[in-house]
Amino acid sequence: MRHLAVLLLALAGCAHRPLSASALDETRLVAFIARIEDEAGPKANVFRNDDSYRDRLKRLDEKEGDRRLGNALAAGSFKKEKGREPELIARTISRFEIADSLRSNTLSLLPRQSPWSEVVQPVEVARVLESFLVQEVPANAPDYERLAALGADTVLEIVVEEYGMRSEKGKAGAYLVGFARLFRIGGADLYHRRFFSDDLKAGLEHLDPFAVAKNAQLFSDRVKQMVLAISTQVARDLTPESRREPASKTGNGDVIKRKQNDQPQADDPL
Repeated sequence: MRHLAVLLLALAGCAHRPLSASALDETRLVAFIARIEDEAGPKANVFRNDDSYRDRLKRLDEKEGDRRLGNALAAGSFKKEKGREPELIARTISRFEIADSLRSNTLSLLPRQSPWSEVVQPVEVARVLESFLVQEVPANAPDYERLAALGADTVLEIVVEEYGMRSEKGKAGAYLVGFARLFRIGGADLYHRRFFSDDLKAGLEHLDPFAVAKNAQLFSDRVKQMVLAISTQVARDLTPESRREPASKTGNGDVIKRKQNDQPQADDPL
């Protein structure tokens, strides 16, 4: 888990507004949502920004190289043979999977104590906001005041503003940029953190773009590590020091409940 430790160290230095324990004490019911902005990606900024690959590209134009790499990041890697339909040989990670993993991982890492012990079910959030019921991720900020009808007074929102691959001086890697915030519906932010998870700045090993074009799973694996690091940092932020004691059962013996989908995705690296 060295990658996670390195990414967490980098994320911890990002600007953020800390959350107070008293704000959590006053919180009744939280709705979780993660979304990816419309033009966020995945983007390939590798060959056009780094001439180190010129010889390996041979006669292929840098712009076309990035276009082909971008296709692999978005749709996966395909085997193409003349006279046959392209065959998917390596999956990538979809926008929906990134957003939903950010949401579910963060919730799974929070302590089983109020207000995290019972939150608005994600299917109810999706129904009210008319968003990602299947594989759709809202690109623009929805009308969060509609969530008040579900009893929610607070929203945890995680937004991906840009992600993809980039390169400097012959070394390429994945990156993911965005922010997380906890805010009152119709009110002010209680917590805010910007995150910039970047393989190059973290000093991780080179992610060969030619290998990624042939096997998009390599990119998917890096992004999953970033999602885990971001979720871990956000969960820590949402647990102020004074509230980090183990959660207990209620006095009358009732088991503290957690709504559905609070576990990581089956293929998440947890």
